[in-house]
Amino acid sequence: MNPGNAGTPGAGAGSPVPPPAPSSPASPRPAYPRQPRPDGRTPGRRAHRLARLVSRPVSWVTEAGPRPPDGGSTTARDLALRHRLLLALSALLTLSLFVSYQGVHDDADPLRTSTAPAVLSLDTALYALHQAQRDAARPVPTSDFQKQISVAVQSLAAAAADDDLGGPGGRQALQTVAGLITVYADKVHQSQLQPDGDVLREAYRSYATGVLTEKGSGIQDRLKALQRKQRAAVHRQTSFGPLMWLAWSVTLLLALALTAALLETQRFLRRRFRRRYNRQLIAAGLLLLAGVAVTVLFTVWTQRGMADTRTLLDRPPRGPFIPDAGRDTASYLAGTGFRAAAAVWILIGGALLMALAETGLRRHINDYRFRPR
Repeated sequence: MNPGNAGTPGAGAGSPVPPPAPSSPASPRPAYPRQPRPDGRTPGRRAHRLARLVSRPVSWVTEAGPRPPDGGSTTARDLALRHRLLLALSALLTLSLFVSYQGVHDDADPLRTSTAPAVLSLDTALYALHQAQRDAARPVPTSDFQKQISVAVQSLAAAAADDDLGGPGGRQALQTVAGLITVYADKVHQSQLQPDGDVLREAYRSYATGVLTEKGSGIQDRLKALQRKQRAAVHRQTSFGPLMWLAWSVTLLLALALTAALLETQRFLRRRFRRRYNRQLIAAGLLLLAGVAVTVLFTVWTQRGMADTRTLLDRPPRGPFIPDAGRDTASYLAGTGFRAAAAVWILIGGALLMALAETGLRRHINDYRFRPR
């Protein structure tokens, strides 16, 4: 008996044992084509396009080139990655710093040249009319009354220099007030020409007083309404609200990120190329620190002067102290025009920063461009 068949039941003597059949791999599942929708569009195409659109700006920074084969040098890819990162951060920082800086300084010069002087001019007009009312009550005409009327009219003309006085109807309101002042002065003059104690004298004086003090439509209430609108404009121009805090926070975070990227790139070049310093990157870092420090300092000075101006104008100065308030306002806002004009240097500095980052890495990138990897 063949010992190889002893353990195989049902196998005849001398019959060869068939080799076991090889196990066939699992047959793949048949691929079914995607069924089109009733509107003719293939399912998932829109999601695929959206994913590709979102990943494109990310891959521009992170996928700086084809990944080298296993064991190959990654220097070229690392250089391109840092090159793009530095340029992207420099451009974003320049844009963010420019917008944040302009958000503060755009309102500083109009506040100095028009809004704050208009508030003080309205204060002067109200004080002059108050003094004129006191002189109008005297039995004998005096030159002081006409002098105060002239001061009030000139103050209104100075307030009209603000193009945005009181909103769209501000100029019309000033013209109305100027006409009412003319009527008021004429009625006072006619009352003073009448004999003392005459009924007509009292009638003229009563009419003049109504033109000046009538609630809602009198000269004083009209000027006070314009004054409130002007002070609201001062608050709007001097406010440093949540949007400005957010803009400056983003700017400072971008500055920190760019500083860290410059330091890391300098460390990478030193480790990979044995170069102790890269002069262009060091110059870019110094320019970054100096530019951010100067713009922050200018912004702090301007915002502090604007806040002091708002505090001063919120407490209307008494008549004799209005000229002193004007001088204080001018001193608070001195230099804002120069600092506002410095915004163009942010763009110039940003372009120079990108140029330094470009030249600092370009030579190494060119060295590795045609090397086999």
